[in-house]
Amino acid sequence: MRKFLLYLILAVISIIMLYPLLWLFGASFKSNDEIFTTIWFMPKSFDTDVYKKAWETVTPYTMGHYFINTFLIIIPKTVFAVLSSVLVAYGFARFDFPMKKFFFALLICGMLMPSIVTIMPQYYMWSKLGLLDTYVPLTLPSLFACEGMFVFILIQFMKRVPMEFDEAARMDGCGTLKTLFFVLLPCIRPAVVSIAVFTFLWTMNDFLSPLIMIQSVEKYPLSLALRLSVDSTGQGYEQKKIIAMSVIGLIPSVAVFALAQKKFISGITAGGLSG
Repeated sequence: MRKFLLYLILAVISIIMLYPLLWLFGASFKSNDEIFTTIWFMPKSFDTDVYKKAWETVTPYTMGHYFINTFLIIIPKTVFAVLSSVLVAYGFARFDFPMKKFFFALLICGMLMPSIVTIMPQYYMWSKLGLLDTYVPLTLPSLFACEGMFVFILIQFMKRVPMEFDEAARMDGCGTLKTLFFVLLPCIRPAVVSIAVFTFLWTMNDFLSPLIMIQSVEKYPLSLALRLSVDSTGQGYEQKKIIAMSVIGLIPSVAVFALAQKKFISGITAGGLSG
């Protein structure tokens, strides 16, 4: 009986958590009046043409074009973020160097600083370098481990791996980088996957940074294209078309999370239990 109640409670919570997504999908088929008059997710009729119109957008470019632009930002940024964070965390976790505690304190301070504080200095710097309206300002900073939280998480995971592993690898002839990539990385794979998923999702949802750094509509990522579609249609636009665009835009995020779910959850759980 207790197990039945537990499953019942979990089922109710799952429905509550998933209902916004169900409503979003159902609302993509509703008229404006129906969207604002009922919270029931099931539409009165299914008109699949709305997704064709949503894919075409109201701009000269389709959603496929904006997806390509988005992945031109996400892929290098994710690779750079993972690689740089792993290397910096490896230095903190496994080596002693002058002023190590001072630099670690700077890392913690960087974690506490809101990212909005650095937006204008970055804009000024990239404008002086003539790199505005390119993807460089959105991707290159990740090459320098700018996300202190990622480095901190990896440090905690690496410290849990016994030093004997490193010593055994060196006795077998592995150098510093080989020890990192062939010994440590397999042990901290859940944390690396978690960082990659976080970077993917945050970049996919990022609106402010592309808005400031990118001026050409041709180079807009999906987040800006959605907003552009709202503004350019005036007051009488169809809500369901914008919602359909949002549903299409959610597909990559849901797919990435579904594929990496096991490693992602184990990484978050292990990080929470590492104390």
